[in-house]
Amino acid sequence: MKTVEMVKVAKEVLRNAYAPYSNFRVSAVLFGEDGLFTGVNVENASYGLTVCAERVAVFKAVSEGKRKFEKILVYTPGRENLPYPCGACRQVMAEFFGEDFRVIVANDSEEEQFTLGELLPFNFKR
Repeated sequence: MKTVEMVKVAKEVLRNAYAPYSNFRVSAVLFGEDGLFTGVNVENASYGLTVCAERVAVFKAVSEGKRKFEKILVYTPGRENLPYPCGACRQVMAEFFGEDFRVIVANDSEEEQFTLGELLPFNFKR
C-alpha cells in the first residue's frame, strides 16, 4: 500500500479521535501481510490513561492474532509538527515488529520515514 493511500485512510478514521484536552488528534494505519488496522488517540481526564493511536492500531491487530506487518503511518492534520511516536508506542512496536519495520509520520504538508531501529535503537528485548 502506498503512503498516499495510507494517508487517505488515516484522514477517514481521524474523525473518531477523542482529544478534548489536547486538541491534538492523531490517527494511525498499520499495514502488512496480515491486513490493515487503524487506530486513533483516545484521551482521558486522567492523562495517564490516554492511549495513543499507534498503540490502538497495534493492540487491535494483536488482539485478532495478527503479527505480520511492514509499516505504520502516524498522521495528524494541519500541524506544524509531525506526530512522532512516543517512547511507549516505540517500545510496543518493538515488542511485535523488527528493527526494519517502517514508521512513517505525516501531516498535511510533510512526511518522514524511519525504521523502528532508528527510532528506538536500545529497546527492551524479549
